[in-house]
Amino acid sequence: MFISPTYGPLKIEQVIQRICTFMAKEGMYRIIVGTDSQPLSEGTLFVSAIVVHRIGRGGIYFYRKTYEQRPYSVKERILTETSMSLTLASEVLHLLSQDVVLFEHYRQLLEIHLDVGEKGLTREILNMVVGMVKGSGYIAHIKPEAFAASCVADKHTKSG
Repeated sequence: MFISPTYGPLKIEQVIQRICTFMAKEGMYRIIVGTDSQPLSEGTLFVSAIVVHRIGRGGIYFYRKTYEQRPYSVKERILTETSMSLTLASEVLHLLSQDVVLFEHYRQLLEIHLDVGEKGLTREILNMVVGMVKGSGYIAHIKPEAFAASCVADKHTKSG
């Protein structure tokens, strides 16, 4: 189940309907997927976000939370975040695309934002996770450009 600050709780099919309605208006768009995580005393919280950015005109987003009952090292968390983002991006792309032409159109709009940067603990695996995303055929962004992971998803890891 996804949550939208605008529309409330939604199933993935309803998220896709909202995305299509939003993108029916004239404009240039980006579809962005990002995941962030937060270690908790009882395990790890992962939050994945889907952001639809109407360039120059705002956007909408949806997120879902996943709890894992075990702790993860920093490297494991980043690899899991990347894997979750790739899985969600593939699901979104599949549900948006009814034919080959639409598939390629949406694939070009889709980006993965990674919660890694050239500074800090995550720099050691930056090339690995960027390679995972590019190898899967998506555009990868890292901090500070990776707002879907480092701002949108991060906001909802802090709220528990």
